[in-house]
Amino acid sequence: MSKVTESMQVTPRGSLSVTRERAMLVGVLLPDANVDPANPLAELAALAESAGAEVVDSLVQKRLSPHPGLFVGTGKAREIKDRADAAEATVIVFDNDLSPRQIRGLEEIVERKILDRSELILDIFASRARTHEARLQVELAQLEYTAPRLRGMWTHLERIAGAAGGGGAGVVGGIGTRGPGERQIEIDRRLVKDRILQLKREIEEIDRRKLREIRARADEFTVSLVGYTNSGKTTLLNRLTGAEQFAKDMLFATLDTKTTRWHLGDGSRILLSDTVGFIRDLPHRLVASFRATLEEAIHADLLLHVVDAASPFALHQVESVNAVLAELGCREHPSLLLLNKVDAVVDDTNLKILMHRSPESLPISAKTGQGLEALVERVRTVMKGKVVETMLRVPGADGRAIAEIERYAHVLSRTYEDSTVLFRVRANQTQLAQLKGRHAGLKEVAEGEAASA
Repeated sequence: MSKVTESMQVTPRGSLSVTRERAMLVGVLLPDANVDPANPLAELAALAESAGAEVVDSLVQKRLSPHPGLFVGTGKAREIKDRADAAEATVIVFDNDLSPRQIRGLEEIVERKILDRSELILDIFASRARTHEARLQVELAQLEYTAPRLRGMWTHLERIAGAAGGGGAGVVGGIGTRGPGERQIEIDRRLVKDRILQLKREIEEIDRRKLREIRARADEFTVSLVGYTNSGKTTLLNRLTGAEQFAKDMLFATLDTKTTRWHLGDGSRILLSDTVGFIRDLPHRLVASFRATLEEAIHADLLLHVVDAASPFALHQVESVNAVLAELGCREHPSLLLLNKVDAVVDDTNLKILMHRSPESLPISAKTGQGLEALVERVRTVMKGKVVETMLRVPGADGRAIAEIERYAHVLSRTYEDSTVLFRVRANQTQLAQLKGRHAGLKEVAEGEAASA
């Protein structure tokens, strides 16, 4: 292992510590806040608990704009300190993204570690990363988040950790400190920059490999499951395919794309992929870092957008997923909205709104199987819409082209001519384009041309 790699190695996350960190949550509601006004910190609480913290208090403030130095006002910062003292909180978690200056200013007042929303999400991703690919992608996102915050911050963090009983001078522990740079005071800016460049090169190679794999199966119809984290995508994949992928009622249980064959019951088979879950205000660094993992969705023939219809935040979650899809450039892909967990719906208000907005949506339950037959039929219909019947002429001596036609297309008839073979086939449009691209002698001919030849 190189010195650079050794310096930046991701530290595995098991648990926070022997005792759970006590977290106070803070949310600043700006005019454009996309949260449930009735319970604006519910998702942040779930995120904090997923990171291993115990939520001991919460505070919400409405502001027209952030304070440049503290995000909240000076008086509110002092109130946060007083309440954190009373609750014996060891960390303050904001449901907003803060600048390095704001974090330093707040920590000087509250005398505790401050985490913003992006850092918390990055921390959870670090804890869930199991494969080499996922760890590289999380490390890159964490380092790119860390780089602008290096100057003068880490000696300050050590002092804050000591003041909060975080294990003494020189130790910065708990949520938000796993992954690269657990002792950031020892990190040199040059090493950070070098490591970022190295990670980008490795991830670019992963991206190229993923694209090669996707192109190699371009002749097959592919479907990707996308949706908010914990919407039931993996459970649905397991139910449809008989796979046994890890599925659990937790945020970001899946960080790696998993692809398996889905038999539709009429003899046809397609490829079905599960993808990492999205979330409101998913850090742009994570979207960029995980682009290689999300290639399956970017190149899919059909997206199945899975929604937790039982969630009171379902409407906001659909908007958040659509925003990430737009960032990936696949917002206009053919898609089908799946209203999952209908068996658990208590208040059907959101369900009715979603069905009104998307008349083609399907209410389903991955748990009970409700609606899955209709889903299979809908996917068959979409797949058949991409299938065409046409005539192909190929040189009789081109055995490889003939073999590929027989492999990738459904041959309806063949006619042997002087030096060519004329096939009538039914095939996916993508398959046809791939076949013609690989074999220069293979020509698609019109019905009239075939008859007069």
